[in-house]
Amino acid sequence: MKKYIITAVLSIFSVISLTAQTKANPQVSKLYENYVAIKTALTSDDADKTSKAAAEFLKTTSTIDSKVISEGNLNAIKKGAATISETKSIVAQREAFLSLSNNMIALTKQFKLSEKPIFVQYCPMADGSWLSNEKQIVNPYYGSKMLSCGSVKSEIK
Repeated sequence: MKKYIITAVLSIFSVISLTAQTKANPQVSKLYENYVAIKTALTSDDADKTSKAAAEFLKTTSTIDSKVISEGNLNAIKKGAATISETKSIVAQREAFLSLSNNMIALTKQFKLSEKPIFVQYCPMADGSWLSNEKQIVNPYYGSKMLSCGSVKSEIK
């Protein structure tokens, strides 16, 4: 009898876990939206706009429960965003965006962040990846200098 109860409880947890992965988490989805705003600002070569977008990203991180994203992962994400927010150098912002993007890509693989596919894109010149809502390459690492440099590496559904 105990074996059946344990099996039933484990089955319920499996269903709950599966449901959580197929439905976007609103807190983490907002974080992704803020990330896209940072990426978009970088593509337009606008350091001030990028800094403001990163400040919004940081505000969103403060609303995320550590039960949703571990404190260690949240701190890693905050670090990159804080660097972007605090500097007015587009070059330094782009360097910090490398780390932020790597952390966000890992988060995207862990959580469903959007109802639509998210594309992992890569720029060989910057040796860096980023996330995008669309297949079209709009490179945040070089902006107007090399806006279409890169390729889609994968699609996260």
